[in-house]
Amino acid sequence: MDARRDAVDAFDSFRQFVGLERDVLVLSVAMFAFSLSFQMTGRYVPEYLRVLGTGATVVGLYGSVGNLIGALYPYPGGAISDRLGSRLSLTLFGTISSAGFLLWFVAPSVPPVMVAGFSLEPWIWIFVGLFLTQAWKSFGLGATFAIVKQSVPPSRLAMGFASTEIFRRVGFLLGPLIAAALLAVTSSFLVGFQHVLVVAAVFGILATVAQHFLYDASEDSLGKSFEGLSQLREDLRSLPETLRPLLVADTLVRFANGMVYVFFVIVVTDFLAVGFTGFGVSLRPDAFFGILLSVEMVVAILTKLPVSKLAERTGLKPVVAVGFLVYAVFPVLLILAPSNQWVLVALFGFSGLRFAGLPAHKALIVGPAAQNAGGRVTGAYYLVRNTIVIPSAVLGGWLYAVDPTLAFTGASMVGLVGVGYFAIRGKEFDAYAGGA
Repeated sequence: MDARRDAVDAFDSFRQFVGLERDVLVLSVAMFAFSLSFQMTGRYVPEYLRVLGTGATVVGLYGSVGNLIGALYPYPGGAISDRLGSRLSLTLFGTISSAGFLLWFVAPSVPPVMVAGFSLEPWIWIFVGLFLTQAWKSFGLGATFAIVKQSVPPSRLAMGFASTEIFRRVGFLLGPLIAAALLAVTSSFLVGFQHVLVVAAVFGILATVAQHFLYDASEDSLGKSFEGLSQLREDLRSLPETLRPLLVADTLVRFANGMVYVFFVIVVTDFLAVGFTGFGVSLRPDAFFGILLSVEMVVAILTKLPVSKLAERTGLKPVVAVGFLVYAVFPVLLILAPSNQWVLVALFGFSGLRFAGLPAHKALIVGPAAQNAGGRVTGAYYLVRNTIVIPSAVLGGWLYAVDPTLAFTGASMVGLVGVGYFAIRGKEFDAYAGGA
């Protein structure tokens, strides 16, 4: 082990406890900052579009474009990471994302432009900004996986991913609260959200600068340059055997979740119409939904490290399977729940357990990859999964219009098929097999 890994500093005991090396710590801090930025803005962009004069069709199209970006960005991002190295790649992606937040900020001030007889309204720049803001999150997916893989021993990959996930989920917890505070002290949504966008851009810029100067690129492993679609086909054919059943099961589970995910808030606020009364406060259903999301995220944060430590004893497969199971059964439990505030608190706390298995899931994806191909393997995996999942919300929306219970029950059935397939065909990663 080299001197850098042997060095003792103020973070040594913490890193030894959670499996962090310096590069993973830098990545975790950057992930926290960008998670704040994404969560401060992402939940409010549909309202931003509405204020700018769009209708429900455009807002729905925005969601579909976001799914498409999530499917298409990871693979080329992983290829860029393997070619340029993680530091330069994440610096590039962070700069692009920060520029996207600033483009969203100026969008209302851009006058309509006539192009080929069509008027480009200000809201069109929100779509352009979406392609930019997602760069660090989606393009940088492969680079973040590669950093953890090259910095953490194979037998502790789940712990390394758990550390980054905790920082990320804390950002998920705090981001909406910061946005709510900024909106509360401004005169209108438009003015308040533009304040939010500026703060998000500042977080993004600070994270980009920090990761560029603090990340040690000396151990970056560079792969070959991207050779086009032929390389993509080669990467898909050469996916490690461990990943193939995982990919099938994960796609089924995520498709099921995608069918109903956007309707969770509607079920709470409209279908069940449950608010909260207690402790001297009374909350409308929409405000209560925010509390439920916080409960979900608190459970996710508190369980990540213990579950990742458990994976070192049981193996990755059982932990991933439990996470899949929570994904699968939550929709039917939610739609059949009584209109009781404490039942919903318990259900969303249970839902938080699905995030506890994500570090083990990521370790199972990147662990079997060759040292210089982690980015491309990750990108290829997410490209396939996310592409298949794109139409899930359309199917779920059609079923929900027929019968909400049918949509949510159908989603759980699809998810349970994925869980069963993984239980039968799923493979364990060799580095964890001894603990199983």
